Amino acid sequence: MLDTPTKRRIDTCRDILVGKVPDPKSQVEQITIALIYKFMDDMDLEAEELGGERRFFTKDYERYRWAKLVAPGVSGQDMLNTYSEALTKMVENEGLPKLFRDIFRNAYLPYRDPETLRAFLREIDTFTYDHSERLGDAFEYLLSVLGSQGDAGQFRTPRHIIDFMVEIIDPKKNEVILDPACGTAGFLISAYKHILKQNSTEVANGNGTSSEGDAAEQALESPMRYPGDLLQPEDRARLARSIKGYDISPDMVRLSLVNLYLHGFADPKVEEYDTLTSEDKWTEMADVILANPPFMSPKGGIKPHTRFQVQSKRSEVLFVDYIAEHLTPNGRAAIVVPEGIIFQSQSAYVALRKMLVDNHLAAVISLPAGVFNPYSGVKTSILILDRAVAKASKHVAFFKIENDGFALGAQRKAVKGSQLAQVKAELEAWLQAARGGGSEGLESTLGSAVERSRLAEGGDYNLSGERYLERIASASAFEMVELGRFMASGLPSIDPSRSPEERFELWSIPAHEGREPERPLGKEIGSAKKNYG
Repeated sequence: MLDTPTKRRIDTCRDILVGKVPDPKSQVEQITIALIYKFMDDMDLEAEELGGERRFFTKDYERYRWAKLVAPGVSGQDMLNTYSEALTKMVENEGLPKLFRDIFRNAYLPYRDPETLRAFLREIDTFTYDHSERLGDAFEYLLSVLGSQGDAGQFRTPRHIIDFMVEIIDPKKNEVILDPACGTAGFLISAYKHILKQNSTEVANGNGTSSEGDAAEQALESPMRYPGDLLQPEDRARLARSIKGYDISPDMVRLSLVNLYLHGFADPKVEEYDTLTSEDKWTEMADVILANPPFMSPKGGIKPHTRFQVQSKRSEVLFVDYIAEHLTPNGRAAIVVPEGIIFQSQSAYVALRKMLVDNHLAAVISLPAGVFNPYSGVKTSILILDRAVAKASKHVAFFKIENDGFALGAQRKAVKGSQLAQVKAELEAWLQAARGGGSEGLESTLGSAVERSRLAEGGDYNLSGERYLERIASASAFEMVELGRFMASGLPSIDPSRSPEERFELWSIPAHEGREPERPLGKEIGSAKKNYG
């Protein structure tokens, strides 16, 4: 978990920049670049202490060393000149790994105030690179200030929702894991954390899964907490190759690369790639796909290539189509989607839902409208795709979550009564049974299973779970009685001279049926209050 001093230093960096760099995204970029710059010098010093040689600041680049940049006596103007020049030169430094050159590509200093830069770099100088969990957590906190890129329909997925989705999908160490719209790589890091937990003796139980708290609690944990000591060297090498991400934004790719690097990936596989208009990676499949794709489409719509099964110009339709079509035969996916995917009547939406119901869809989880607050009140759902379940099962599971463990207002404060753990446990059990051809009924206060043939009725393949409810569940501990039993005999005749308490005591079901009350309703309610508060 992020420690208070580190959080305070990050907040101080943002406070220093806010007067010159008001945009949160630009603040994150400036802090990211400065941290990497400083960490490269730290790693050079560490290499020298261990008897090795410098890698980053050598030959002509030795004059840009961080230690020289912030040395006592360096004037603010000299600091500004050296730093701004270094940012443009680092991409040409052949001593840098490709990852670092990608990070510095198009980097620049967006202001020319020496005193602001001096204060900023002095604060950055208090950070030290030790590849600890604290550093990864610090960067996660830094990314949280991004919140929303609302103009592109992109909303940062809350960590507890990411972990919830990952745990349902249950990625394994030998699987290819992809996020085709990866943003800051939150899903990829959560999948990595999940695999480390599965393969760590100190947190795993007999079946290889963690017995610790729910997803909301685990969202506070760092991936580096789990040693993954059950992973063999070849397992780790495979993981490094198999966790992949694409994003159309070079800024997001840069942040993803740093985020993965700080979480232990020496050579992260995140690329700048337009998933919807480029065909270059169309033949690459994945065992697990996790995503919260952009919801918005540009004016005039997307102009995709022609290999999509569903013809559309809407980004949310195309992303879901892409994900479904790029799963291996036993592949699984969890996707955050807007409500339009669930019930819109346009032909592209209907065609997409038909394809999903016929070949891919396992479950639909309705989320409360405030999950993305304070950035957006947009209503969303999670689609769970599982090709093995879709092939073996005649049903689709539907769940509705109203409490995700946080209040739905702007502050999103933690509250009790989270339904995530219950939904996760019940859905995992149902998916396992469905894959094996077992019972497909779903006894739950939060969900139900609906036959695929019912979803196809009317031809619209509507995925609103409440549409298929046949009865209203009651939380009452008392027997439900049909209203007709009372109406047939009329209302009871009770002496109006009796006190209100006496009349209430006499109002009971047996009295309505012409018998003496065996247990007056007033006593029944009194007993209920005593037993249930």
